Amino acid sequence: MSWINEKGPARDVVLSSRTRLARNVAKYPFPGILPEKQAKEIAEKVRKSIQDGKSDLDSDFSFFYIKDVPALEQQILVEKHLASPDLMKSPEISALALDSSEKVTVMVNEEDHIRMQCILPGFQMNQAWETLNHVDDVIEEEVDYAYDKDLGYLTSCPTNVGTGLRASVMLHLPALTANNQMNAILQAISKIGLTARGIYGEGTEALGNIYQISNQITLGSSEEDIINNLTVACRQIVENERMARKALLKFNGIQFRDAIWRSFGILCHARVLELKEFMTLISQVRMGISMGILPNINTEVLDTLMTEGQPAGVRKKAGRQLDEMEVNIVRADLIRKAMKEIINKETNS
Repeated sequence: MSWINEKGPARDVVLSSRTRLARNVAKYPFPGILPEKQAKEIAEKVRKSIQDGKSDLDSDFSFFYIKDVPALEQQILVEKHLASPDLMKSPEISALALDSSEKVTVMVNEEDHIRMQCILPGFQMNQAWETLNHVDDVIEEEVDYAYDKDLGYLTSCPTNVGTGLRASVMLHLPALTANNQMNAILQAISKIGLTARGIYGEGTEALGNIYQISNQITLGSSEEDIINNLTVACRQIVENERMARKALLKFNGIQFRDAIWRSFGILCHARVLELKEFMTLISQVRMGISMGILPNINTEVLDTLMTEGQPAGVRKKAGRQLDEMEVNIVRADLIRKAMKEIINKETNS
């Protein structure tokens, strides 16, 4: 099980809750100017702290260098939000520790020496922080972090100095997007130190009406304050999205239902599906399921399809090299078959 296919609180709107900590090893240059020999020393320090320590982590984590991971599998790690695109840019020195549940990862020699994260299904910010805080404590027992008594944890980017904590909630907001309310929401959250990014983080598009809401400020606030601020804001956004969905159904009932059923029909019958169209369609279907308009399909099954429908996921399913058009054709074929299985299962239940 992973965050993708496991149930979580408020899963109708909240896909996941993530906490991420940036840490650096004392007396070593930041990764941007880090010699390969020292980079490998850091990787070995992190590996030992997790796998060779006397903690409860050693049996749960696998550890590998990115250079040993095939390019397709690297992209799948990114598509599953288990690693960042930046980690793949320096495969000779970067490494990844991944727990068996695929909820905790520790990236080594990315923008910082250590970037660890916990990602849980649904709205579980406090639990995500508690889990990651424990992992951080375990590593810190063996690794001397770069720390300043006035500034806090020292990081490669000044915006992460202090706690080094980035917390984010991945939200599915199709109704607020359809009602053109997202700009107002983005302006409002920016005033309280939050920002919104696309599905794969900073600089990416909000495909499928999916947004990551996260803190901008890491210096001058405690970890608990950061988590609480984000939690309160996202709780309000979740309620606004639910009300917006009800309003669409109340005032545009037949058109609203028709749009959702049309999206469902296209996924069931399309022969070519580009990524952007696929994400738009599955967004509509996901909303329709949560509102009881479509058959009682498991939302987690749909979220798994969303991940498998990403480019690397499609290529892995196909088991061969594909150009862009072939990806779109194979994606449509995979989704048609999956939707047929879902319908048959629902009919026979």
